[in-house]
Amino acid sequence: MTNTKAGAAATGTELRSRPRAALPALCATQITSWGIVYYAFPVLLPRLTGATGWSTGAATAAFSLALLVSAVAGIPIGRILDRRGPRAVMTAGSVLGTLALLVIAAAPNLAVFTAGWLLAGVAMAATFYPPAFAALTRWWGPDRVRALTVVTLAGGLASTVFAPLIATLAEHLSWRATYAVLAAVLAVVTIPAHALALRAPWPAAPPPAQPEKDRTPVTRSRPFLFLAAAFTLSSFAMYAVVMGLIPLFTERGASASTAAWALGLGGAGQTFGRTLYASLSARTSVTTRTVTLISLGAATTAALALIPGPMTLLIVLAVLAGVVRGNLTLLQATAVADRWGTADYGRLSALLGAPARIAAALAPWAGAALAGPLGGHAHLFAALAGVSLIAAALTAVRYPQIRAADPG
Repeated sequence: MTNTKAGAAATGTELRSRPRAALPALCATQITSWGIVYYAFPVLLPRLTGATGWSTGAATAAFSLALLVSAVAGIPIGRILDRRGPRAVMTAGSVLGTLALLVIAAAPNLAVFTAGWLLAGVAMAATFYPPAFAALTRWWGPDRVRALTVVTLAGGLASTVFAPLIATLAEHLSWRATYAVLAAVLAVVTIPAHALALRAPWPAAPPPAQPEKDRTPVTRSRPFLFLAAAFTLSSFAMYAVVMGLIPLFTERGASASTAAWALGLGGAGQTFGRTLYASLSARTSVTTRTVTLISLGAATTAALALIPGPMTLLIVLAVLAGVVRGNLTLLQATAVADRWGTADYGRLSALLGAPARIAAALAPWAGAALAGPLGGHAHLFAALAGVSLIAAALTAVRYPQIRAADPG
């Protein structure tokens, strides 16, 4: 009875401290941050290289470095989130992101351009999904899956909202002026939203289920290491598939327009897939859904590799692959809380996700480099399906589920 009352009290405190404006604010800032800091680059890249004379490879390398910096910077930022909450971290990240875009816009040479992207990498770590997930996981507790689903659905609209807007803006302005305007939009939307909407008290972390002296540290346990390896392999395969989808379709005779539609519909499938995760989570164990989703990723990739047509069927497969990707995003967001509780969510999620984010940053380059030696994108996709199967096998290990001391 005492434990029940304590749990109810903890949950009641959590509900009272939950900021009502946090979820809509994070939806708005995720759309804006991803749309401007991430998706503007591929839209503006042709104009950027045409105006500066920098090679596409060199400019893309600067962007990839930002993604690598984001993965590494996420680890200390995760520790700060656990202790202090998201308000200072995400507000500072928005300020830094604005400054980074202004540096990029004014860069007189490739070195300064690259430095701007290194700053942007730190801003990504402080404003993208991981800190938002940490905030929602602590504040929403047992209801976190619903909150995480809502914010990822919003984030999934970033390219849909911003890519056409940025393309239209770039028709009337130089790439530098476009980035300057985007920096102003980022500042106006995200800085006040993070500063004002994330002001609620940060709930105390729940105690671990076992004293530290009686257990192996999570980050050195076999389940954690295996899961990190599995997510790394899965992320590499997933992002290489996304970037290789258009070349695969064009190799099979599709027009550039049809291939672009296939990629776009795959993105719509990704958004739809996220709406299914809460139901899947309620009906399956953590191990079952992890193995199932990564295996489904392997299956859709293999189908794209092995089925030559017709084009309508290939587009359906692209949409199904997107549905799986949408679920995998939420699978990774809930991985730590579902297995080890929420006490050190920020730190553990950053450590678990850093190798996967590094793999995601390298995947576009690696996929393009491997497609030729392997004999085309169909063979590349077959190899990526094998990588996903290895990832699925790694996740078949049984994991402890810590719930007794963690109301979340």
